Amino acid sequence: MQARIRPIRSRRQLISGVGAALLFAPSVLRAEPLAPVRRNASSFRTHDWQDHFDRLGKGIIIADTNSRALQQWTADGEMFLYPTSVPITDELTRRGYTEIVLKDPEPDWTPTPSMRERDPSLPAYMPPGPDNPLGVRSLHLTWQYYRVHGTHDTRKIGRRSSSGCIGLYNEHIIEVYNRTPVGTQVKLI
Repeated sequence: MQARIRPIRSRRQLISGVGAALLFAPSVLRAEPLAPVRRNASSFRTHDWQDHFDRLGKGIIIADTNSRALQQWTADGEMFLYPTSVPITDELTRRGYTEIVLKDPEPDWTPTPSMRERDPSLPAYMPPGPDNPLGVRSLHLTWQYYRVHGTHDTRKIGRRSSSGCIGLYNEHIIEVYNRTPVGTQVKLI
């Protein structure tokens, strides 16, 4: 025998149904507060590394500027996915193949000449530390001024907010940094 579902035809039926549900589910009224939710996540379009590279080598990073996600594969084929910040405009976005040439465990920051031109109020230099725009770790690419790095400003993740770099939450860049040897292949798409 199939159960028959009766449609709600009046406001009274709806309210009485909600009231009955609350009587039989009082835990809804005493729900524990939820942990803070980050609401600036990206769409996480995934890629197959074989579509972009011939071999895994030391590992692969693909940063997708449209879906604002970074995928990392280790040399043994394990894959990780992270939300990112991406460049503000297409003019600031460099795309193509590069690789990791330097791992910086305590990045300092010097704004590029074009950044200082756009915003003269930027400091000329910022030492490593909690307010540093490069966060707690930085991976230098073969392209001058371009990095995959952390950020102290978590509002940037999932948004167009950088001047050319790919930004990650600080806890995520630590994970990526620890798994990434110099020579890791990188593609920005």
